[in-house]
Amino acid sequence: MKNESLEGERKKEKLSKNDINKEKMKDMTTGQNMDNKKNNVNILIVIGILILIIIGLVIWVIKSNGLDVFNNLISNDNSQIELKHTEEIKVKKEGVYITDVSEVVEEVMPSIVAITSKTVISSGNFGPSFFGYGGSNNRKYTTEGAGSGVIVATNDDEIFILTNYHVVEGTSELSVKFIDDESIDATIKGVSERHDIAVVSVKKNDMKKETLEKIKIATLGNSNELKVGNGIIAIGNALGYGQSVTTGVVSALNREVTTDEYSQEMIQIDAAINGGNSGGALLNSKGEVVGINTAKYSSNSISSSASIEGMGFAIPISDVEGIIKDLINGKNDEGGLTLGIEGYMTNSREMSGYRMPTGFYIASITKDGNASKADLDIGNIITEIDGNKVTSLEVIKKVLNKKEKGDKVTLKVQYPSRNEYKEKEIIVTLN
Repeated sequence: MKNESLEGERKKEKLSKNDINKEKMKDMTTGQNMDNKKNNVNILIVIGILILIIIGLVIWVIKSNGLDVFNNLISNDNSQIELKHTEEIKVKKEGVYITDVSEVVEEVMPSIVAITSKTVISSGNFGPSFFGYGGSNNRKYTTEGAGSGVIVATNDDEIFILTNYHVVEGTSELSVKFIDDESIDATIKGVSERHDIAVVSVKKNDMKKETLEKIKIATLGNSNELKVGNGIIAIGNALGYGQSVTTGVVSALNREVTTDEYSQEMIQIDAAINGGNSGGALLNSKGEVVGINTAKYSSNSISSSASIEGMGFAIPISDVEGIIKDLINGKNDEGGLTLGIEGYMTNSREMSGYRMPTGFYIASITKDGNASKADLDIGNIITEIDGNKVTSLEVIKKVLNKKEKGDKVTLKVQYPSRNEYKEKEIIVTLN
């Protein structure tokens, strides 16, 4: 009996232990389930945040680059690629676009004048003669020319007007028409043939008070600040019909233009320039004078009436400002300065067999000339002038034409020494 009771007790203990283990297993399972639920919630939160980030990126891409760009990014079909149109291009820097220039013109027009010139020409049996030798039936008649000018200065007695030299060249009479159509006789104050500019003056005593009150002095700008593509305005007495306005852009800068024996670097413009525009103002968008309209390009030459359109030229105002002041103050430009030498180019056909350095061979030196006061000798060859290779006589002329009295030029010179040429550098003062 005792043994049966002991076995019964042992069975009860085993059952109770099993119950306890089952309870523990239930608790562990419940804990794991709780942990799994927490992890699932965290994962859902992370997924939600990632979805929001992706949505934000998509919105940013759409706003930044447009729907077309976004569609292209997600599409593999190249046929769906769209081209960008003007409205989609971002302008990095706004430019100045001249469309309505009426305010600028209204402000500047009182400083622009029309110039009429009269020239006496002799005519004989063999047609016009400008030298007075037209034959026994020599007769004289007068021709008129039209040009433009810009009022640049005034003093107590006179109004000073800038124009082209070729507008007043050889004239016997000049008259200036102001903004109110009043025409007054004018006189030449000073000229610079090599720069193709002149200053004429009108006495204030010859002008009406009303005219004096209406005119203005033009404001000069800085032509060195011009850029290709800048908008410009040209005003002048085109064809002698009265003041007219044309607009365009700067087509090119520092264009070398040769007229007669002189050459200058000019502003090339596409604004219409016609006969009578010469001497008129070239303006920037502020209404400042940046050039003096001087010519247009012809199929044959530089002319005031040409067959090629869209190629006009103007003298840069900053290049001649000092000369303008001298002309106003009664100092005539004495013309292009020279070195005071004579000779020939060594690269000519006649000299090609002598194996000399390329340059200008000095055959003679003018007494008391600029070269006579420098360390130059007959037989020297000028190979450079102010850093420019002397490949033609025009190179020397071009440099000298830009110089004023008292300026210096630096020459590189080759001179013979035994069986070779040696080089030296010489500075010449142009007086």
